[in-house]
Amino acid sequence: MARYKHIDTGPRFLAVDLERQLLPGSFEHALHHLIDHEIDLTGFDARYKNDLTGAAAYPPGMLLKVVLFAYSQGIVSSRAIERACREHVTFIALCGDSAPHFTTLAAFVGSLAGEIAALFARVLYLCDRQGLIGRQMFAIDGVKLPSNAAKQRSGTRAEFERQAAKLEAAARSMLERHRAEDARGIEPDLAEKSAQRIARLERDAAQIRRWLTDNPEDRKGAKGSVRKSNRSDNESAKMATDKGVVQGYCGVAAVDAKHQIIVEAQAWGTGSEQALLLPVVAAAAPHMSGQTLITADAGYH
Repeated sequence: MARYKHIDTGPRFLAVDLERQLLPGSFEHALHHLIDHEIDLTGFDARYKNDLTGAAAYPPGMLLKVVLFAYSQGIVSSRAIERACREHVTFIALCGDSAPHFTTLAAFVGSLAGEIAALFARVLYLCDRQGLIGRQMFAIDGVKLPSNAAKQRSGTRAEFERQAAKLEAAARSMLERHRAEDARGIEPDLAEKSAQRIARLERDAAQIRRWLTDNPEDRKGAKGSVRKSNRSDNESAKMATDKGVVQGYCGVAAVDAKHQIIVEAQAWGTGSEQALLLPVVAAAAPHMSGQTLITADAGYH
């Protein structure tokens, strides 16, 4: 009977050159080189005010490396990225075995809006310099993405007014019942539960009233119609998908045919694609040649 060596894949201590774990020709090697040597990250410096006081911050380049590599692997959770930076050798190499906390990663990603456009433009420039953008055909398509907002918080101002009035009426009814029970000698634990429910009803009604004060007009849709607002994320919209109705955005991308490089990406708070074609075409125009063919499916007709 054949005998084989035992292959042990369990934990062990090894002397590892971290940079050599990024193999030339791999995505992580290219990412490491480009962020360190090609992409200008000085725009991130203004976010930090610790020149003379305060603790040293994690370098934005390192955070970008682990976040972008995580996205390439389908990892989109800050906690999962933190765990990978402690357990996966490629992530350990990219972060220099520093294992940033998930709150650091979440805060970094959550505040990228001001710098992401310039970073995206620089990446496109590097792709073009490498001959990866053919400009023969751009394909435009979209996908409906859920946002971090509840569908139950969507509605028009009139609907929110009715919700607030209903909550206030329920709170008044509960208060009257509470007073009546107090007069009869209600048990302490039931009185506490009743008070908590009243407080919750009043708090919810007050939140709706504050939102109505801060947003004095309904959102306008196509042809002057009223679009439903959302109190959690007012730029998102209710959209029908093949998996039911979601509260979210319609993400649209224009992709070059040669190597599937995304040359333009946008997010819109509407479920209707017809109005989104021209804005994407206009935004992608600087990357086109005079002969570039634009394709889009029937949803944009």
